[in-house]
Amino acid sequence: MSKDQKVKRTALIFGVSGQDGTFLADFLIKKGYKVVGVSRDVFGASFTNLERLGIKNDVCLRSASIHDFRSVLQIISHEKPDE
Repeated sequence: MSKDQKVKRTALIFGVSGQDGTFLADFLIKKGYKVVGVSRDVFGASFTNLERLGIKNDVCLRSASIHDFRSVLQIISHEKPDE
């Protein structure tokens, strides 16, 4: 890999649909990160904050509850986040 080729760092954000999660996702995307956003229910949740900032399609959305260790571990194992 040459110096000019950068490996994208991956950030995992729990609560990505909320105000703080959305602004953090926007900040990290602008810094060149791959952002994986976690919500309790990706199919039922409202992502209007992400849509308002125009970044919904830039966030890889995953479903998990922070109270379910196995689902959290599965996402971490699969995505291998740096942050």
